[in-house]
Amino acid sequence: MGEVVHMHFTTVDYVIFALLLVASAGIGLFYAFSGGRQRTTQEFLMADRSMSCLPVSLSLLATFQSAVAILGAPSEVYSFGTQYWFLGCSYFLGLLIPAHVFIPIFYRLRLSSTYEYLELRFNKTVRICGTATFIFQMVIYMGVVLYAPALALNAVTGFDLWGAVLAMGLVCTLYTALGGLKAVIWTDVFQTVVMFAGQMAVIVVGTSQAGGIAEVWRKAVNGSRIAGLDLNPDPLQRHTFWTLGVGGVFLMLALYGVNQAQVQRYLSSRTEKEAVMSCYVVFPCQQIVLSLGCMMGLVMFARYGEDSPLDKGYVKTNDQMVLYFVMDVFRDLPGLPGLFVACLFSGALSTISSAFNSLATVTMEDLIKPHFPNMSETKATLLSKGLALAYGLVCLVMAYVASIMGSVLQAAFSIFGMVGGPLLGLFCLGIFFPWANSIGAVVGLAAGLAMAFWVGIGSFVMRLSRPLVGPNLNTTALPLFDNMTTTVLTSLVTSPTAKPRPTGVEALYSLSYMWYSAHNSATVVVVGLLVSLLTGPMKEKELTPGTVFPVLGTLLFFLPDRYKEKLCCITPLTLKPKEINTLPYQMAKKDSNGTAYCKEDTVTEDKEMERDQAQTEDKDLDTQRAQPSCPLTDYTVQETAL
Repeated sequence: MGEVVHMHFTTVDYVIFALLLVASAGIGLFYAFSGGRQRTTQEFLMADRSMSCLPVSLSLLATFQSAVAILGAPSEVYSFGTQYWFLGCSYFLGLLIPAHVFIPIFYRLRLSSTYEYLELRFNKTVRICGTATFIFQMVIYMGVVLYAPALALNAVTGFDLWGAVLAMGLVCTLYTALGGLKAVIWTDVFQTVVMFAGQMAVIVVGTSQAGGIAEVWRKAVNGSRIAGLDLNPDPLQRHTFWTLGVGGVFLMLALYGVNQAQVQRYLSSRTEKEAVMSCYVVFPCQQIVLSLGCMMGLVMFARYGEDSPLDKGYVKTNDQMVLYFVMDVFRDLPGLPGLFVACLFSGALSTISSAFNSLATVTMEDLIKPHFPNMSETKATLLSKGLALAYGLVCLVMAYVASIMGSVLQAAFSIFGMVGGPLLGLFCLGIFFPWANSIGAVVGLAAGLAMAFWVGIGSFVMRLSRPLVGPNLNTTALPLFDNMTTTVLTSLVTSPTAKPRPTGVEALYSLSYMWYSAHNSATVVVVGLLVSLLTGPMKEKELTPGTVFPVLGTLLFFLPDRYKEKLCCITPLTLKPKEINTLPYQMAKKDSNGTAYCKEDTVTEDKEMERDQAQTEDKDLDTQRAQPSCPLTDYTVQETAL
């Protein structure tokens, strides 16, 4: 085994890396001192709901196209082949469902925080539980995303570890705290371009050095790295078409459907149509990003074959291998290693800036504003900026914690599966099942989180307690542990002996990480529905209009109306686009008797009554129209006037 090889940066590389940080900070400062100068919470947290489709879609892409994915996808394809590409099949439903279910509901309720929905649909307790779960998820994740690429870079190039962490953390905190969501979205756009440029440079130069695209493909085919369609339905298999194409849908829904960092971008769009369009635009972009990652892995294989730098001992982990490959390819091309590192850190910056902004938003909207309803706009904006700054410092602390506990690159998906899955289940419970009540929601969320950590910790302990052999071994890791990744991947490639299929609880621990979201969200829904039915399901009149998607009424069209009424799905409860400006969520609250007014019904009744009166009493027409017939139409008049 050789020693770990350091390939050092040139001055040009450092200059390019510095330019990335300066440009990102510059965009933040521009939005801090231009336009509305971030003087209101609406501008700071929601970009004044004025963003167009293209920047929103590129920002959606950048937010979870982190350094984890930039380093992870090529090493995955290099080690196991192109099976990972079938994850792209999950993008169809994974983006189509948010576009036509989640976005219309959240946008029409005019929310700032996704978790406001939980209070409208259930109660304040459910909202607080959802918020606390999200904060826990993102605080852990952002430390991981900041520290992991810096560690890999340090190991391969000798680039100063904490210099990189502090430079990124502080620059990101600066532009997020000063420039608000507008700065975050536009820096995401810039960083997306840098990410594409960095990956394309590696692929073009690497392919050229390997002898052209035909030679890369030939070597990949000969090395069995071009995977066919694996239709094995076994959920314990790490990657098959079903785990990636179906299990991946739930992972995508957890990311693009209900995660505050993404939903906040939809809600910052000028119109609902632009928000939906941004979801459509991000689809081909996601496919391109995935294909670039896979192509990079194949170019790596064409260069090294089975004789990887990892086996030779030049590097210690798979994520370092990608950086080693980049430095090797660009050995005689000064500046290009700096471009790829800029690409890598663009991924990290875009992810953690979104984390800061979304955490500041949920803390402000869900934990502070409800207790201080009379807080002035100036104070609220100042406090929001302070929160973004505070979360930036927390991120640096979490990066230090990650450095103590070990690298975590391979476990990034597991965090979203372990915590994102139960949150997805909670929203699905509210949106698709009208009879689910608040007790069912809280118990379901608790059960989902318990199941997530039981399976996650169980799989980690099981791997520690037995030797790593067999091609079917599951490589799911716990979020804060990853020193085993190399050993796991190496054993997967080299071990000739097949491991017997696990049974009982061990089978649960061996579940593919791609099924985590589906398994945990299903737990929340099933437990939540059972508890709701046992404790008294919600009745239709208790529901707030606009909080339920009427999928059950459509699916159960064959049932008699009396059964549909019992299942709470006889009346469409979604708001229509024309009602967006006349019924913000504050006006959709229940009246003092606990009954929710349905805007659609009251407006229809008013119009019919006016039409009848017009036919019989033409001279009193103006008087009749001037007299609103229910409290909700008063609100409508006030809102329209505003």
